[in-house]
Amino acid sequence: MRPVPAAALLSVLALAACQTPRESCISNASRELRVIDSLIAETQGNLSRGYAIEQDQEVRVDRDFCHVEFENGEDALVPCQDTDVVNVERPVAIDLGAEQTKLEGLLDRRSRLGREQQAQVRACIAAYPE
Repeated sequence: MRPVPAAALLSVLALAACQTPRESCISNASRELRVIDSLIAETQGNLSRGYAIEQDQEVRVDRDFCHVEFENGEDALVPCQDTDVVNVERPVAIDLGAEQTKLEGLLDRRSRLGREQQAQVRACIAAYPE
């Protein structure tokens, strides 16, 4: 799982604060359906590729020499390093039969959730008329 940058998190929180109660209610009612849709898309991608993609992070250290100016005015080259965390994607073997079964289960769950979500949205609209 990738970390969420602080700026992105703050912008999401700021946008959430701007929602009306009705929009917030509808968004909450749709949250699980959005998750299921994301999982369906991922599973369909895995099946079409024939493998899954695992996301991981690696720490990479680049060693170099840096130019430094001291307080007495002298210049020097000193060893330094730059550390970066990079996202890496790797192919992972999957059981295509199990992945197909998982997709069928997700599609069934999405169908049921769609009906429930419609009822929840209608309740939100009734509770918070514009």
